[in-house]
Amino acid sequence: MSVVIAGGGTAGHIEPALALADALRRAEPSIPITCLGTQRGLETRLVPMRGYELVLIPPVPLPRSLTPELASVPGRLGDAVKAVTQVLDRTRAQVLAGFGGYVAAPAYLAARRRQVPIVVHEANVRPGVANRLGAMFTRYVFTASPETKLPHATAIGMPLRREIAGLDRLALMDKARAHLGLRPDLPVLLVFGGSQGARSLNLAVLEAADWIRGAGIQVLHILGPRSGLRVNMPAAGPPYITLPYVDRMDLAYAAADFVLCRSGAMTCAELTAVGLPAAYVPLPHGNGEQRLNALPIERAGGGLIVADAAQRSKLAQQAVDEHWTQPVARREVANCIVTIQPPSAKQRSRQLLKLVRQIRDVLGVGPVEDLTGAARNAAASLATELAALEQREGRRRRRLV
Repeated sequence: MSVVIAGGGTAGHIEPALALADALRRAEPSIPITCLGTQRGLETRLVPMRGYELVLIPPVPLPRSLTPELASVPGRLGDAVKAVTQVLDRTRAQVLAGFGGYVAAPAYLAARRRQVPIVVHEANVRPGVANRLGAMFTRYVFTASPETKLPHATAIGMPLRREIAGLDRLALMDKARAHLGLRPDLPVLLVFGGSQGARSLNLAVLEAADWIRGAGIQVLHILGPRSGLRVNMPAAGPPYITLPYVDRMDLAYAAADFVLCRSGAMTCAELTAVGLPAAYVPLPHGNGEQRLNALPIERAGGGLIVADAAQRSKLAQQAVDEHWTQPVARREVANCIVTIQPPSAKQRSRQLLKLVRQIRDVLGVGPVEDLTGAARNAAASLATELAALEQREGRRRRRLV
């Protein structure tokens, strides 16, 4: 069995793909696994670090509105499909597993061309363009959320790496804080904006840094690898640790008491799995999927959603003061996290094994009916829908200003 995995760009696409790769390797130690990515994504570092072959293909970002860039998509998409087809032929791939992102759409089209069975996993409540396309070519479609609407979809949760799924935060807390340069006796606020960072979030917390430290709170602030920020905090007072990126997020979670972050699907899944309360600041653009990801957590009382449009200097203070520094509120949030009842490490292992079994099952699946014409029509309608979404989002942002 040879498997090609397509999931790149941000850690939200890469980490579940690598969690699947790890599970496949545990089930079949000799299985050949090839990961697809682009030069611009974090996969150039994360995939080789985990021991898997990475093949780079041309990126094909789809414009979210009808712009002149849309005219160049067919040519660039054709080049990417050709590159993926060569990978499928060279590896003699028997299944393609896609997790969305720039690499997924050409991977699905190439697999369709070569009649390689396809498995799709969608992390977000609102599915992305690539996975909506991929779902048309297969009946093996899986989602992290039962609310995700895709054909043939089965909700199995989010594939998580073992270090996160089996994390005992309390047992690792002292070691994690020592490793990261934090004190063992003061509460810790963890701040991060996803794998790429978030400028508005970074600036909001930096502007509130004096107030946060004055409240006796130490900060672990992951700025993002491309933030370009240089932070110099006074040595006096609680530690304020800034890092461009953290490979060992299990240590960051173990060190933290509360989190201020974006609400990508992977972030929401990991924080719920490890039992950390958080203030989620959804990305203010896109198709609104980040707010949908955090809504079930807020409804259960395990966190809150803070609008990115909130006055920057007050955003961090609101999140921390109202929902964390007050002991009663902190206990209530912690109790609500328990009521969400995230799957245990054993349950998540079963979820991953289910995906692995499905991948092994599809090896006997033959060609399905030709959906090429339907795919072209779907791509055109998706581009129109994206343009409409962008216009609505623009009107909403203007109302907030």
